[in-house]
Amino acid sequence: MSKYEEGMKLMEEAFGNYKDNLISLATISLEKTAAGEPCPSVRVVDCYYEDGTFYAVTNAKSNKMLQIEQNAEISIASSAEMFNASAIGENLGWAMDEKNARIREKLHKTFEAWYDMANNDSCKDCVYLAIHLTKGILNINHWEKLYHMDFVNQTCD
Repeated sequence: MSKYEEGMKLMEEAFGNYKDNLISLATISLEKTAAGEPCPSVRVVDCYYEDGTFYAVTNAKSNKMLQIEQNAEISIASSAEMFNASAIGENLGWAMDEKNARIREKLHKTFEAWYDMANNDSCKDCVYLAIHLTKGILNINHWEKLYHMDFVNQTCD
């Protein structure tokens, strides 16, 4: 097994198997700083993980989606699992779109305890966000072992 495959197995153990993951999601705000510089914006989101991608349910008009529309380069972090990564955010569209049937089923299962209370799938602004990991660092047992993962090229240092 390659180091990348080992890292992916550990990612699945940490985040997969229908776990409700809380991750910090950072985007670039649409507003600039007083000096005219880009301003980071961060929030915690609930996600489902599968094969190098986190999925979240959100509103198309939320700040995060408006920001991702302007700049899809995002970052995430999970302090619980000591993982951080760069990623590309993608609006998958309306929750009830037929192309989202598979992920909708998985999100409903993962968030079963609260999904219907917090989301209205019939609303066209209820969309799915895919967070496609590009590069990340998985830290096992407080620096006992680090996985510098390149999800695009499927390599690991």
